[in-house]
Amino acid sequence: MSSKLEQKKQIVQEIKEKIEKAQAVVLVDYRGLNVAEVNELREKYKEAGIEYKVYKNTLMRFAFKDAGLEDFKEYLVGPSAVAFSYEDPVAPAKVTHDFSKEHDNLEIKAGVVDGKIINVDRVKELAQLPPREVLIGQVLGGLNGPISGFANVLQANIRNLVYALNAVKEKQEAQGA
Repeated sequence: MSSKLEQKKQIVQEIKEKIEKAQAVVLVDYRGLNVAEVNELREKYKEAGIEYKVYKNTLMRFAFKDAGLEDFKEYLVGPSAVAFSYEDPVAPAKVTHDFSKEHDNLEIKAGVVDGKIINVDRVKELAQLPPREVLIGQVLGGLNGPISGFANVLQANIRNLVYALNAVKEKQEAQGA
């Protein structure tokens, strides 16, 4: 077996492992971006903890197929780069969408979230979600509301009980004196 073929197999395996490990993947067409813009995009991805790579479409086709996402091949046309996020499923969609608003030449092609292929519209919808920390805060805030209400009710009832017990005590002291 030729060493070139072996190298390609290793790259396919590397891509497949990244796809399987990633919480989200976003595929983009970077055609028309100049070197400075590509470097700016790479930096934004890096700041968000996202890995950005350019692979040959043929290698990505094999990798996505091996990862059980054979239908993804329809998006692997023309220049393609891929962003992998291992921590935050929203981050690559958000960074890519925000960058594409400022740079018309960056085109979102598709994505993968939780092992499911999503089209460009879904990627854009995902980009509109608040960051993970905000979502967690909203959930915790929603849980905290009923607990706070319950605590306030208990506090009011305890206060009323103390007033009642105090009134009983004063009444008994008055009767005993």
